[in-house]
Amino acid sequence: MMKTTVATALLMSLLSGPMFAADLAGAALKVGSDTTSPPMEFVDPATGQIAGFDVDVVTAICAKINCTAEFVTTGWDGIFAALDQGSFDLVASGVSITEERQKVMDFTEPYIINGQAILIRAADQGLTLDDFKTKGKKLSAQANTTDAELATSIVGEGNVLAYDTFNASVLALKNGDVDGVVINGANANAYDKEFAGELVVAIKDLQADPLGLVFRKGDPNVAAFNEGLAAIQADGTLDALIAKYWGTN
Repeated sequence: MMKTTVATALLMSLLSGPMFAADLAGAALKVGSDTTSPPMEFVDPATGQIAGFDVDVVTAICAKINCTAEFVTTGWDGIFAALDQGSFDLVASGVSITEERQKVMDFTEPYIINGQAILIRAADQGLTLDDFKTKGKKLSAQANTTDAELATSIVGEGNVLAYDTFNASVLALKNGDVDGVVINGANANAYDKEFAGELVVAIKDLQADPLGLVFRKGDPNVAAFNEGLAAIQADGTLDALIAKYWGTN
């Protein structure tokens, strides 16, 4: 099961005060998302609609704080610049909270903790983390992500191929250009199923990344979303969504 957490201290402080007073008065918010990362966010082939865990989390929060959310497919490369330029009101795209990002954008409290992993060819099962560190193995990852940073820390910059999209990283693995792909653990089961018999998530829980919703620096809506997040934790909605997408222990 996915390792999860939210800000317990925030929840307790909110519960001790007025109950969830935030009200965005029916505001229609646009949400930027790189919709190529199931089950976090993806385009449902049956309906053509954007779906996934992040969609459900934002929708549940909006139900608590009186807003609506329209998801907008946006490539990861440039998604934060588009947010800053006002193309949408927030980003929900499995974004890791890092000190560097917090300097230029605001996050909600974490709504889930994501353990990163390495996807390898099924024929190479048995490879270990030590093999990647000591035997000149190559890794791919999506550029400008904590996945790419982790890949560099494991095999060194010279052995990392970074691509604009995650799908290109996977193609590099399938083509034999690299020996593994650093992947968000939240997406691992989806890719295990998609590439069953060909690729497998073999090395798990490498690094724990807290994920948050992203806003422009100084956006007052962060406080409201934190209240909504605390509310969906308190009433069990968040746990139910985690179980929906990743099952239970």
